[in-house]
Amino acid sequence: MTGACRRTALRLGLLLGLLSSAALAGGLADATPATAARPARLSLIIDDLGQHPARDRRVLALPGPVALAILPDTRHATSLAEQAHRAGKTVLLHLPMAPANGRFAWQPNLPRAELQSRLQAALLAVPYASGVNNHMGSVMTTQPQAMTELMRELQRRHLFFLDSRTSPRTVAAASAQREQLASLSRDVFLDDDASPEAVAERFQTAIALARRQGSVVLIGHPYDSTLALLERELPRLAALGIEWIDIGQMIAIRGNRAVAAHGRGGIYR
Repeated sequence: MTGACRRTALRLGLLLGLLSSAALAGGLADATPATAARPARLSLIIDDLGQHPARDRRVLALPGPVALAILPDTRHATSLAEQAHRAGKTVLLHLPMAPANGRFAWQPNLPRAELQSRLQAALLAVPYASGVNNHMGSVMTTQPQAMTELMRELQRRHLFFLDSRTSPRTVAAASAQREQLASLSRDVFLDDDASPEAVAERFQTAIALARRQGSVVLIGHPYDSTLALLERELPRLAALGIEWIDIGQMIAIRGNRAVAAHGRGGIYR
């Protein structure tokens, strides 16, 4: 898929996100299993990029629509975002959130003006970002007011949000849904345990989930074990009956609906 096609798919995803609240008001069923007419689909995001150029290059070299989540406070953030954009990849700002710290981090009790200033600075460090996902954030994503303010700001900037779901108490996706912001939630972390055996097991879990619920949103990190598995297994997805799609297409397909693990009737808990 070309860079132009990716951007078209993302725009469609954003439009459907804006329309999703009307559909949700009428009540939506949870995701349904893949069928012959509805293939199983997978979207892949690699977090924590911008720190190691050799690993970043391996991510860029993956053959399909991988999305790159780039940390703003890394030495290579800006140059990597520019390279990813030229390669037609989707760029995300991987925004640090408490318990993460640093000059870009969103933390509780910071005034609204400071939060907005940090977001603006982070977006300048990661040009061409189409959306934002949280780096860490097990504390910050549980703060309803801050998450509402974030989603309103992203709506104003025409950016989407991906909830990495680093806490079972996250309200980020629910806040995005209430604000009619185009958004997604992570289904599977590929490498909480970065041993090759564990990464392989999690990848198979993701494939099974895609088949069961029709789609899966998968997040990994630039570990050697993760990249080795992806380099080996991603070219085989089509033979497994899995369609690897851009994150914008996944937004369009899910239409801001929560899958069963994250809510009921399409509404995030």
